Amino acid sequence: IPYKDAGIEQTWEFAHPNNKKVTGPLEKFKKMIYSENYQLLIGHENYEIIVLNESKNINENNQPLSKIKNEYNHSDFGATEIKDIPRVKKIAVPHLVNSWKNIPHVTHHDEADITEMEEFRNSLRDTFTGERRKITSLAFIIKALVSTLKKFPTFNSSIEDIDKGKMTIKKYYHIGIAVDTPHGLMVPKLRNVNNKNIDLISKELKTTSEKCRNLKIDKKEFFGGSMTITNLGGIGGSFFTPIINYPEVAILGIGRSSKKNIYYESKYQTRMMLPLSLSYGHRIIDGAEAARFCNGLKENLGKDFAYKLAV
Repeated sequence: IPYKDAGIEQTWEFAHPNNKKVTGPLEKFKKMIYSENYQLLIGHENYEIIVLNESKNINENNQPLSKIKNEYNHSDFGATEIKDIPRVKKIAVPHLVNSWKNIPHVTHHDEADITEMEEFRNSLRDTFTGERRKITSLAFIIKALVSTLKKFPTFNSSIEDIDKGKMTIKKYYHIGIAVDTPHGLMVPKLRNVNNKNIDLISKELKTTSEKCRNLKIDKKEFFGGSMTITNLGGIGGSFFTPIINYPEVAILGIGRSSKKNIYYESKYQTRMMLPLSLSYGHRIIDGAEAARFCNGLKENLGKDFAYKLAV
């Protein structure tokens, strides 16, 4: 919307979402943005068009954009079937859209050498029976993530009040785990994992996943997380872009580990490598901090630290 020249003090014209046009000094409307959520469009020959607090798609006349309709029906080309979207997925839709719209996502990709961790995990035996203990690798990753969060507390924050210039740093460590169920994706939290050993975390992963699949989990368990892990390693794939679980500021995606020929300790060796995909909110976390976070996570999953994780 073009500004109006008012002599020494420039007066700007803004459009409210309800087609209400108002004029006044720029500083006045900056305050209105935070207090009344005005739709701000600033036009000036020396600046790009700026859009803040966009609540819906509008055209140049400040009217909602109409959806593009298909010229033909799908049934015109063959048999089709209309099905209801599962209830859990319908519940997730507004949360996913909210996260994607309000968090500027960037994904950092890396690989962690988990050779020694896997050797140690596969060597675990029951003290009394001597049988191999089945401890999921995700339990080790959760423990390593918590150790990394302690070193990088910004990743353990929430941004409900970011428009007020505030973020909430959490002193607890509740890790969200994306669980694939027949009803849709659920993200329950494992509470206070910093105080639990690998064996207990592994058991809680199993029981919590079962509660989700049987729809027996309490709604409160989906809230109050520090950071989320989504693990596709059991299905397949390497790198991807996971969507952050708002109001958290980061999510860790895990791909399927594989053996690779890596230059290690002055020679090429076969090592077990784990794909990492770290999505983070760029308003709170910058690229250098994300890279350092991944380096810390790789160290916590590496040769010297893997054994300590079992304590």
